[in-house]
Amino acid sequence: MTVGSLFAGIGGFDLGFERAGFEITWQVEIDPFCRAVLAQHWPDVRRYEDVRTVGAELGYVDVLCGGFPCQDISVAGRGDGIDGTRSGLWSEYARLIRELRPRYVVVENVAALLTRGVGRVLGDLAACGYDAEWDCLPASAFGAPHRRDRLWLVAYPQRDELRDQPGRRGGPRGASASVPRHNGAAEHVADADDRRELQPQGRIFDERRRFGDGGWWRIEPHVGRVAHGIPARVDRLRGLGNAIVPQIAEWIARQILHAEGD
Repeated sequence: MTVGSLFAGIGGFDLGFERAGFEITWQVEIDPFCRAVLAQHWPDVRRYEDVRTVGAELGYVDVLCGGFPCQDISVAGRGDGIDGTRSGLWSEYARLIRELRPRYVVVENVAALLTRGVGRVLGDLAACGYDAEWDCLPASAFGAPHRRDRLWLVAYPQRDELRDQPGRRGGPRGASASVPRHNGAAEHVADADDRRELQPQGRIFDERRRFGDGGWWRIEPHVGRVAHGIPARVDRLRGLGNAIVPQIAEWIARQILHAEGD
């Protein structure tokens, strides 16, 4: 299955879906440093700079994914909400859903979206003919020694409801909110060295626990003067701070494959 990556950043979504066996078809990212990182890791993938200037020429993909800007939604921001200058780019995301009609849409954002705009997101998806399922999934549920709680949403055309998933939750009309719970998710995803996280089934990490060196989940990754040959330590730190957790994206990708019958 093919993937189009909006607000691609340094490729967290792309890495997660690729690990699950998906093919990355194109990426859209406005930050030059992030595009350089993407070019290094996905040299053969088409890249575009501005979500506001692309459309049908991107081409159909099975999965359209991306975490649209959170600055106006986050509790650390000014609180302008989903109509703010940056978070308002959700409207471009919705426009591309209407134009490309992907089989699945995967959206990530801060947990504050639940009270600062999720109704708008669900309403726009319903207007496009999509149902949605969502939940807040912390990185700690996937083995990380930090919480990083984020809202993850999967949408699909209304005739293709994801079946047999536990944890159904109520939602606005047009959004059948059934999300796979994250207990035990960590044991199903691989690290960068292709080892497996071997935490017991159903165990959710408490971010207050001590983890030693964290294994392959390091609390603070080493950031030197260059990032794989690309200068700019500050840019790399910003890219890491804005990135999504690839292990969660991989797990969601595998749930999509399961819903498709593998």
